[in-house]
Amino acid sequence: MADIKPLLPVSSSDGSSNLTGPVTCRRPIKVVVSIFFALLTVGLFAALLIRNNGSVDYVDVHENEHGSLAKTAFEKAENLKPVSRGPAAGVSEKSNWVFGGDLPDYPWNNSMLSWQRTAFHFQPEKNWMNDPNGPLFYKGWYHFFYQYNPNAPVWGDIVWGHAVSKDLIHWLHLPLAMVADQWYDKNGVWTGSATILHDGKIVMLYTGSTTEGVQVQNLAYPADQYDPLLVHWVKYPRNPVLVPPPGIGPNDFRDPTTAWLTSEGKWRITIGSKINKTGIALVYDTKDFINYEMLDGLLHAVPGTGMWECVDFFPVSETENNGLETSINGPGVKHVVKASLDDDRHDYYAIGTYNDRNGTWIPDRPNIDVGIGLRYDYGIYYAAKTFYDQNKKRRVLWGWIGESDSEAADVKKGWASVQSIPRTILFDKKTGTHLLQWPVEEIDSLRLKGKEFNQVRIQAGSVVPLDIDSATQLDIIAEFKIDSDALEKATGSSDASFDCVTSGGAAERGALGPFGLLVLADERLSEQTPVYFYMTKGSDGNLKTFFCSDQSRYVWCLSRFFINIGAKNLTMMSCCRSSKASGVDKHIYGSLVPVLRGENLSIRILVDHSIIESFGQRGRTVITSRVYPTKAIYGAAKVFLFNNATELNVTASLKIWQMNSAFIQPYPNL
Repeated sequence: MADIKPLLPVSSSDGSSNLTGPVTCRRPIKVVVSIFFALLTVGLFAALLIRNNGSVDYVDVHENEHGSLAKTAFEKAENLKPVSRGPAAGVSEKSNWVFGGDLPDYPWNNSMLSWQRTAFHFQPEKNWMNDPNGPLFYKGWYHFFYQYNPNAPVWGDIVWGHAVSKDLIHWLHLPLAMVADQWYDKNGVWTGSATILHDGKIVMLYTGSTTEGVQVQNLAYPADQYDPLLVHWVKYPRNPVLVPPPGIGPNDFRDPTTAWLTSEGKWRITIGSKINKTGIALVYDTKDFINYEMLDGLLHAVPGTGMWECVDFFPVSETENNGLETSINGPGVKHVVKASLDDDRHDYYAIGTYNDRNGTWIPDRPNIDVGIGLRYDYGIYYAAKTFYDQNKKRRVLWGWIGESDSEAADVKKGWASVQSIPRTILFDKKTGTHLLQWPVEEIDSLRLKGKEFNQVRIQAGSVVPLDIDSATQLDIIAEFKIDSDALEKATGSSDASFDCVTSGGAAERGALGPFGLLVLADERLSEQTPVYFYMTKGSDGNLKTFFCSDQSRYVWCLSRFFINIGAKNLTMMSCCRSSKASGVDKHIYGSLVPVLRGENLSIRILVDHSIIESFGQRGRTVITSRVYPTKAIYGAAKVFLFNNATELNVTASLKIWQMNSAFIQPYPNL
């Protein structure tokens, strides 16, 4: 029995902290100086008038030591110092201050901000959202719960939002599922997972932050198991069911997984934690989700990876093209361990072998273990969670896509964060090392008119505009064929050590790249987001292929591109940047992507206003970007093919569909 007294509040007379728990644990502003005092006075007076009449009032939300929010009004400022949100409460950084720094906020207008809101990605009507929670399919409805702040477009006051859908695309908002109303979750109803039991009933385990700021695990279940909408939820009256075991810090114990069955008929879960700088996954067995036994060993641990959040554990088939229910084990089955690293805010996974008897897991390739190898997504993507969709026998992946503009901009527009398009996830039988992620098939239902471009030749150092009516909501599938003779003739190059992130992006010309597409680009290419391949050839003759997305600040990156506009060929100097705005992310994302013999290079890109989801080689490598253009919006957004290689001509074939909106709205009459 863990000693709970140092961790949990003493019981009060009203019983609000009654814990006789059956828990078994073992474990720049410019200053202008005027010579004429009168002129200075007039200028200041005018500035005050403009400020008072033309400003937007918004709320500064400051975090207290346990992560709850105190709200105070403040006046509009052109420079807003970023505020850290989350670590003081014992969770990962939730503020996007890392991108904006202390740069002046860009003077966004309402038209620009309205354009940024997505059309077919899930997001609440207003305010802040982060981690996906407890997704499941139940009585004909897909359910999606999520971390939500109902009071402001910044992190804090976290409760569970709730929405339902028949197809994972068209969502209906429901009332809040759970709010922070008990001592054991007063400082936040944090991330959790759903488990469907043998009899079809649902249990939900979630992390609560107590009034003392301690992370504990709590049990909840539907008030009415026969309600297909699962509107009302009940918290187990004797929560919490788990507290941090000895040796684990009070802020290092969170995010329980979906449970799976052991060979002994017990339910098993894992919870993320750390010991010093070693990321770990604790393992617990239970028969009733109330009483737990902690196993002696760990599911897995990786030194140097820091705190593991939002751990996920699930089986994948080595032979079948369908998902597996979470409890499946045996021949032809591999298991995936995924962890969200608190230290760098990325989701890492590895594939390996699970031992049911002792509850441990070993990676197939230790050199690409959890936290040091492969990622779900090489862009802005975090806290991902899968669920088994028994309706279509598939495993579906959700992921939180945060903002990368300034917090001040989020406050102005009144919302922050979206969820990715749900993705199916399969074992890549060809590589044996990767997972394949692909947008769920239901997204195809939003396709409107499509246009094909066949065998478009893109000469080295050129750009080709594509005749698309509107390029704000698109589904693009493209395939690139490379001249094999050119590959043979190419010599081992000095870019053999190329890396997307540390490179010059689409500006960096090599013999065999970059080439791909420019999306959300204006006609003069003053704004653009390149999504592209870059190939290198080592001195040994071996080819490597990288899949990248560039939002960088490089100024003259696509120099001397020839753009065919009407009957004229214009030589243009272009700025390779996703936005002219200050205070937004302008990094380069990407990674190596395996390309097997005989495969052409392929890209799928979903463009939905300020979000771009890019899938390389059928989803072996995925990159999600948030972009905030000032010119390439509405009808001014265009699409181009480009080839910035020096020795390689490329042929591209594409199909591009306009995409309808999902019209996400509240559930009627609730």
